Amino acid sequence: MIQRFDVGPRMSEMAVYNSTVYLAGQIADDASQDIAGQTQQVLAAVDALLARAGTDKSKILMAQIFLVDLADFDGMNAVWDAWVPAGHTPPRATVQAQLAKPGWKIEMVVTAAV
Repeated sequence: MIQRFDVGPRMSEMAVYNSTVYLAGQIADDASQDIAGQTQQVLAAVDALLARAGTDKSKILMAQIFLVDLADFDGMNAVWDAWVPAGHTPPRATVQAQLAKPGWKIEMVVTAAV
């Protein structure tokens, strides 16, 4: 059975199937912040969604990170490195991408085990 959370007309925020959690792309609520602030917001949203599904960041299977400007890579990584649990770093990809709204610097898609 597929469970969907925060279902909207275009997308759901999260789906759970076969003990796997799939998150929609997470973005910062406050796009006026720098890359560190936006990354912190995104990771807080990931934490909150994973908790709703009964899991946590130590069970992330894959992370996909989209940055508008690759010059923000080091700043994003500083926040990521402080957040991700040692010994549980997931496979990850980071690419440069144009995001849907001006001001967004980062979007992250996460898949995790329950």
